[in-house]
Amino acid sequence: MTSTNGGDDRRTGSDITRSLELLWGEGGRPSRGPKPGLTLERIVTEAVRLADAEGLAALSMRRLSTELGTGTMSLYRYVPGKGDLVDLMLDRVFAPPEEDEPWTGGWREGVEAYARETLVLYRRHPWLIHVNQARPVLGPGTVGGLDRTLSRIREMGLTDPELIGVIVMTEGYVTGVARTQVHEVEAVTKSGLSEQAFWEAQAPALEKIMTSGRYPTLAGLSEDAFGPDFDHFEFGLQRLLDGLDVLVAQRAAQGADQGSDQD
Repeated sequence: MTSTNGGDDRRTGSDITRSLELLWGEGGRPSRGPKPGLTLERIVTEAVRLADAEGLAALSMRRLSTELGTGTMSLYRYVPGKGDLVDLMLDRVFAPPEEDEPWTGGWREGVEAYARETLVLYRRHPWLIHVNQARPVLGPGTVGGLDRTLSRIREMGLTDPELIGVIVMTEGYVTGVARTQVHEVEAVTKSGLSEQAFWEAQAPALEKIMTSGRYPTLAGLSEDAFGPDFDHFEFGLQRLLDGLDVLVAQRAAQGADQGSDQD
């Protein structure tokens, strides 16, 4: 649920206004000179595809125009610049499914679904990790996604700021996990060294350090402490949900007490 100006969050009022016009379909179609078949939807689709394949750094208006088979100036008639383009891309990927099944789960399942869907999103679009997410320009996709999540957790019985806090907390947790996973993939790609090979290269030095007696707590850990079989994401997610369970139960008890006092 975020936006950026190509990595720079210092947006001007005019940039924000233009992005909002494009997001909400109020920007209009160029009045002259567009290449037949070129549409805003096609531009955003190709931009997302390019960023998915090569990263956000590879995305430029010139490169995008080449991929679309049109001139750069034709592209600028639809989108003023890369910052506005990224706003459109973000709103596209954060939008909920057009054919969304009616929700039948409870709030815990709602938070869990939001966490899993967000992690999948970052895996599918690794460039999201490199986008400044501090100042969102809200389009229909972003607003629709937020409304969808809120409708699934509304029954928690928390205040409105607390409900937003649940989303912020969950997103923060997932983003941290996603960042590590994306960076791991990038490290393998850039270095040509697998995860296993990376740690095997350090094994002799680490064994010497662990037997030195300087780090007894670490040295006393079991052999599988850092093993790949433990699902750290799942462990953390369930603990987050357990904590929310306690809060929801407390609020329900407080509500019941207040109701009995009024009888």
